[in-house]
Amino acid sequence: MQPVTRRAVLGTAAALPLSAPFINHALAAEFTFKVAHGLFPDHPTNIRLNEAAANVAKETNGRMELRVFPANQLGGESDMLNQVRSGAIETFLIGGLVISSVVPMAALDGTGFAFNNFGQVWKAMDGELGAFIRTAMMAQSNIYFPRTIWDLGFRQITNSVRPVNTVADLAGMKLRVPGAAAYVDLFKALGAAPVNMQFPEVYSAMQTHIVDGQENPLALIATSRFYEVQKYCSLTNHIWNGFWVLINSRAWQRLPANLQEIVENNFNAAGLKQRQDLAGLETTYHETMAKGGITFNDKPDTESFRAKLKSVGYYTDVRKKLGDKAFALLEAASGATLG
Repeated sequence: MQPVTRRAVLGTAAALPLSAPFINHALAAEFTFKVAHGLFPDHPTNIRLNEAAANVAKETNGRMELRVFPANQLGGESDMLNQVRSGAIETFLIGGLVISSVVPMAALDGTGFAFNNFGQVWKAMDGELGAFIRTAMMAQSNIYFPRTIWDLGFRQITNSVRPVNTVADLAGMKLRVPGAAAYVDLFKALGAAPVNMQFPEVYSAMQTHIVDGQENPLALIATSRFYEVQKYCSLTNHIWNGFWVLINSRAWQRLPANLQEIVENNFNAAGLKQRQDLAGLETTYHETMAKGGITFNDKPDTESFRAKLKSVGYYTDVRKKLGDKAFALLEAASGATLG
């Protein structure tokens, strides 16, 4: 893995402040939350989190401090999920499919090839589908979830073996996936050989060919400089990945109501800005990777992937695991009969 201090050139994101918010430590904050995530310091998520932290400090007159820890500084994805559940970390940002290891319903919006575009995604996640998932997650965990889900983007496949044009090209390919059963189930159904691995290990694993490739949104691929050790990128859009803000419930309940309101409002506002940042930078990420040597396949045969998933009963399994109501909401949001 490359040092986290190294920054990619990412267009308009570079114009946003990268430094941590100024906090006056002459008087210690009454409440301090550690805010952890796995993305690099120059990712728009980290930039907007630092902006939110500065706003919270200002609006609470220093009573509340959010200390942002990017780039897996406090552990890998599974480690930090456990820490936010226990309260060792107050706040953690992670995708729903990782959360699904604790709350299965969190995997609903990450069903393979469910969404075609961001218009479908935001209508669903800001509406009935998102509310359904959020309610289920809070009912089944000791975690509070602010209303607005952030964006991590549609996930794409990179590898160093061959272009992935159809589902047949994935056969036997060793692909790193995050530590959640939903990722493993999807890529097994597609015929690949998924390998669970913590994110900090991915760069070196691809560099030494322990795995052939990985799958992530372009923003994460570009800011992590995976294009240095990969040859091909196929824009499969196989999963849209939302990014939830997780807050330990006990820590949240200790906050006075007026501070809860300030913190949640700033997380929600920052999430909406982060969505816009990523949308505006997609072309820049594509260009950065292409200049780094990646060959793109912009139009893979996604119908071959959906057909494979239907034929092996993947969608039937999702329905059985999550229930008819949940699956009906997903199909309504996607505008398609999945299975």
